[in-house]
Amino acid sequence: MKAVQQRDRQLALQAIETDHAIDQHEVQVEEECLKILALHQPVAIDLRYIIAVLKLNNDLERIGDLAVNIAQRALLLNAQPPIEVPFDLPGLAEKTQGMFRQSLDALVNMDARRAREVCAMDDEVDAINRAMYEQVKQTIRTHPEDIEGLIALLSVSRYLERIADHATNIAEDVLYMVDGRIARHGREFPLRVAAGDPS
Repeated sequence: MKAVQQRDRQLALQAIETDHAIDQHEVQVEEECLKILALHQPVAIDLRYIIAVLKLNNDLERIGDLAVNIAQRALLLNAQPPIEVPFDLPGLAEKTQGMFRQSLDALVNMDARRAREVCAMDDEVDAINRAMYEQVKQTIRTHPEDIEGLIALLSVSRYLERIADHATNIAEDVLYMVDGRIARHGREFPLRVAAGDPS
């Protein structure tokens, strides 16, 4: 986002180059989880933990991919004359980054309350992204010469909204680990287990 806002080509390239390391970490974490499943056959809360880590590992890798997409849009915008941004992109970025940080805090501290707060914030980010779409449509009508840059900015908004979705997924996985409740589609479902299961 700094690369977008500051028109910093070097910073955008650094973000893109980091993606390979994130991909490697994602594979390593998955391999370790699969080893634990195969060798130790965890049950109850330990099994829930491993399953949740496998899922959120994928979310973290996808967030890395979306950061690369934003950096690529920064390069595109940097190659064009500056245009006036018709919406509060920094504000959306701040909300999204806040959700991501809070989801990781919830994970590290196994904090179900904080995880639920992240889930509640997702609707606000969705609404901001929808409003930005309308603002870009209006601006294209009055400044059609800026269409390429405006579409790139709208893509950045969409990528931020997707990052917020992945932060929500992480928070939902925290709820699964802590409470044994499956949180999806704005609802929580108790985990059904067999009689006598200690989970």
